[in-house]
Amino acid sequence: MAQSLSEKTADMVRILSAAMVEKAGSGHPGGAMGGADFITVLYSEFLRFDPSDMRWPNRDRFFLDPGHMSPMLYSILTIMGNYSMDDIKNFRQWGSITPGHPEHDVSRGVENTSGPLGQGHAIAAGAAIAERFLTARFGQWMAHKTYAYISDGGIQEEISQGVGRLAGHLGLSNFIMFYDSNGVQLSSFTRDVTGEDTARKYESWGWRVETIDGSDHGKIREALTKANNETARPTLIIGKTIMGKGARTAVGACFERQVETHGMPLSKAGACFDKTIEYLGGDPKDPFAVFPDVTRYFAQLREEKIRAARQRKKVETQWERDNPALAEKFRRFMSGKVPDIDFASIEQKPGIATRAASGKVLSVFSKQVENMIVASADLSNSDNTDAFLKNTTIFTQGDFKGQFLQMGVSELTMAAIMNGMALHGGVIPVCGTFFVFSDFMKPAVRLAALMKLPVKYIWTHDSFRVGEDGPTHQPVEQEAQIRLLEKMNNLDGKRAMLVLRPADAVETTVAWKIALENTQSPTALILSRQAIADVPAKTGSTRFDDALQAKRGAYIVLDSEGRPECIFVANGSEVSTLIAAAGRLTKEQGIKVRVVSAPSEGLFNEQTEQYRETVIPPGIPVLGLTAGLPVTLEGIVGPLGTVVGMTRFGASAPFKVLDEKFGFTPDALVKQTVRYLDEYAAVVKKYAMAANKGK
Repeated sequence: MAQSLSEKTADMVRILSAAMVEKAGSGHPGGAMGGADFITVLYSEFLRFDPSDMRWPNRDRFFLDPGHMSPMLYSILTIMGNYSMDDIKNFRQWGSITPGHPEHDVSRGVENTSGPLGQGHAIAAGAAIAERFLTARFGQWMAHKTYAYISDGGIQEEISQGVGRLAGHLGLSNFIMFYDSNGVQLSSFTRDVTGEDTARKYESWGWRVETIDGSDHGKIREALTKANNETARPTLIIGKTIMGKGARTAVGACFERQVETHGMPLSKAGACFDKTIEYLGGDPKDPFAVFPDVTRYFAQLREEKIRAARQRKKVETQWERDNPALAEKFRRFMSGKVPDIDFASIEQKPGIATRAASGKVLSVFSKQVENMIVASADLSNSDNTDAFLKNTTIFTQGDFKGQFLQMGVSELTMAAIMNGMALHGGVIPVCGTFFVFSDFMKPAVRLAALMKLPVKYIWTHDSFRVGEDGPTHQPVEQEAQIRLLEKMNNLDGKRAMLVLRPADAVETTVAWKIALENTQSPTALILSRQAIADVPAKTGSTRFDDALQAKRGAYIVLDSEGRPECIFVANGSEVSTLIAAAGRLTKEQGIKVRVVSAPSEGLFNEQTEQYRETVIPPGIPVLGLTAGLPVTLEGIVGPLGTVVGMTRFGASAPFKVLDEKFGFTPDALVKQTVRYLDEYAAVVKKYAMAANKGK
């Protein structure tokens, strides 16, 4: 079947892809077999990287969108020498480094975790933006290309509209995407679900579009050459490929373009594995054996790529000698280290919304954090990211000298693009929108947590106190949902996400300090729309010094004289409500109350037992207050504690009216606390009696 060495390599990719899936007993061979031609030409002739230094910052990057086509990626990387045969024979097995969908592993050439269709190419767009941002600061010597591979499913996902619009609008000429248009989906033919003219759609967004025979190496080569020479627009190469290319039945008949080969081993799909391998030139008895001439070819290519990278690195070294200050800055950007910020010197106005306090911190960052990129989904003047924008400019077509990305109304795209920026490295990505719209973002937030990406989310308008806009814009269940990721571990066994809901302006400053220093996972800052009363500083201290204890997840903001008779726990706006209620209880009823601000349950649970019991000693009634679901604080208050929270959607009214109607006033909390203490005493008495009967 194969004629040239390049085509023979593609057949080898097909053989390995089919063999991996066949051995695993599950997987997706058809798409990988159809895409083998493009991936072969790209990796052998166009993708610039250093096989001896896979983390080289100025390498070209390849992002796979359809993660189910992992056999294609693993196969070409195996031929390149990045995986062993044992690695790919262990495809989809426990402990394998070749999981069913690729997981971020730059050392082996996997630039992104992929699987949820559409996110991979959005990640690629984010990386392309990061490259343009850095090139604008350090020069064209470091310019490199970003390649993405997308399938029919990725094109159909709604996120593709956001990516297509933005990449065209910004003129990302360094962004080259191959669309594997094979006309076959997992459960149907593509014609059954869409009749759109994809080429014209992307052209309307400002892309250069070319449609080719995706199996013709010469056409692929020509298209990639043109794409690399493009200087003003992103490129979409629509490759008309063949699902299950090379698949054959037991009698040797063609079994290409069949829906069944999309998502199951060839032998289960109706094809014959042995006949297919034989047709492609392989040995059915040893399908993992790489053709000797392909092995030699790629050994030569490997050395050529190392030599080419060495020459580029010489240019980089000379630039460093000529520009020592810029070189130091570049190294600092790429290291991921955050600059030293004097957070204590940031002065906050009294009694302001925490979103406004965040804006104050962002205004400082805009002058001191040169590699921070802030984005907003058409809400910069509401989420207060415009405080950052006032000291910089937005990205425009061909101009990336500023530090702000106006995303428009596309929250999921924004979150995925932030992931791409973080994966590229050299920048600190931050994005903002209303907290209720975190619902749109969660698929990308989850991937950020899975990949341990230090993306910062600014989620404002954090509760029913959004007020008149009504329940569609009032988050209730969102905090509980997002804090589930704070309860999970990533694949390294570390906390998957950090979630912070600060109690006042100064604690917001500290929350930003914690967020900026967290480089091991994504961080969410959940901020208020309305003004919040400041937490008073402790005697002999400053509010900032007190708030630094937020790094422990929970800390005492107001204490009683002597052992408390009740402990209040909250975060965000509710802390000031509890402080007011505590004062009333002590003054009017002589009840000693301690108030605890708990901006992060995840951080609090990581503290020593001694510290946790210092803040919330056992044997004392604990009452939590949250504008979210009660479950948000149930882990902190304990089995005998109680949580006052929302169990319904919000309503349209001024927020002070809603506070009163929903029972979030000091008066209501005083009554609730008295009832709870009576109930607590009754429960303790009941258990004590039961214990005595058991003796």
